[in-house]
Order: sequence, then C-alpha cells, then structure tokens
Amino acid sequence: MERKTWVVLENNPEVMNQLALKLGLSSELSFYDVWSLDEPELLAHVPRPVLALLVIFPRTPAWEKERQEEDAVKGDYDGFGPEEPVIWFKQTIGNACGSIGFLHCAINGPAAQYIRPDSDLDKIRRAAIPLRMNDRADMLYNSVPFEEAHKSCVQIGDTAPINEDALGQHFVAFVKVNGRLWELEGSRKGPIDRGELGDDEDLLSPKALDLGIKRTILLDQEAGGNDLRFSCIALARKA
Repeated sequence: MERKTWVVLENNPEVMNQLALKLGLSSELSFYDVWSLDEPELLAHVPRPVLALLVIFPRTPAWEKERQEEDAVKGDYDGFGPEEPVIWFKQTIGNACGSIGFLHCAINGPAAQYIRPDSDLDKIRRAAIPLRMNDRADMLYNSVPFEEAHKSCVQIGDTAPINEDALGQHFVAFVKVNGRLWELEGSRKGPIDRGELGDDEDLLSPKALDLGIKRTILLDQEAGGNDLRFSCIALARKA
C-alpha cells in the first residue's frame, strides 16, 4: 500500500505558531526567526532561554555521508516509557518532517510544561510515551488531529507548497533535556545525544550551536561545499 504523503510545511514562525495553536501548545510560547548564529544584535529579539530550535538543513553529500555512517552502527531504536530521555518519532508519513520536527520541539524538555491539558498535543504525547518505535509511528500516522493540523498550515507562509524531495532539505529539531543536547529527526535511527550543556547554556548558546547547527554546516565546508540553504527558528517563552 502506498504510504501517506503530505505537502511539506515552510519553516517560519507564522506556520509553526499556527500549528502550535492548532495542536494545543500554550500561547505563552512562540517561535522566532533566527537571523544569525554569530551576531548578538540580530538575536536580540529572541527571548531567552531558548527551549528548542527547528532547523532546515540542505542534504549535502557531506551530511548524507555522516548520517549514513552514524546510522550504520545503530540497531533499531528501542526507547519507550517514562524513563526514555526524549520522546522520538520515526517518520513514516511523506513530507511530514516539519510537523514531526514541531512535535519534537514541543513535547520534549521545558516546552512540554506548556502543553494545554487534554489538547491534541497532550493526547499525542501521552499516547506516545508507552509505545515502542513502530507502534508510536503508527499512532502518529493514524492521528486525524495531527493530519488536520498539518493540512491547516500548508497554505501559510511566503512560498508555494512543495514536496520534500524537490527541496533537497530536511527538518531537524534540537532540544535540551537533563543537561544534554539532543538532535531529533524522524528519518534517522533514533534520537542523537550531541553532548553536555551547562545549566546556563540554552539552545542558542555558543556551545549548543557548535555541537548542533554549526557542526553540520562545518561538515559541508570542510568537504569544500558552501550550501547555505538552511533556516532556523527558535521556540521560547514570550517576553
């Protein structure tokens, strides 16, 4: 049977804030554009601490090579239950990487405290926790509220809807949980622990950027590439 395929969402605050509203994340939180990784004046509009980052990376040869090498030594992900360090979803819906990236941002770490009780987002999170990888993916695949929320955001944004393969890019979420930086992407073999962060280091701290976004950009640069087709938005509490 042909798998379900959606239209990919645009990675901008307007789209993701609408998805957050639709699914049930408190309006106390908001997504903000990240216009620079190095210039403080271009980050001054982003409230701190940042609770999560949602990033689109270009699928460069260097990044693809690293992804394949990292995943080749991993077995099937077996995390589940309340002791699972982060809640991770395997992506089985075509072009749903933006909505799944949003889920990874919203249901992990401090952001989860802002989920409205009994909302669709709350129900998805609670349903996911006791499930193993494939059952969790099936639950999300068959979630009508999740699909309706995604489809309600397709026409929002600055560019015409397009599919993920045509973009040649992919969504990745970064969250901080229990002092660790986690990289979450539904097409990988599982969540990736990228290293330790201090109590005073949020997702836009120099160390978090070096372990996360900049590390991936550097892979391309060291291989002789210069693909700058990435975008980033930050989830934070409204000032």
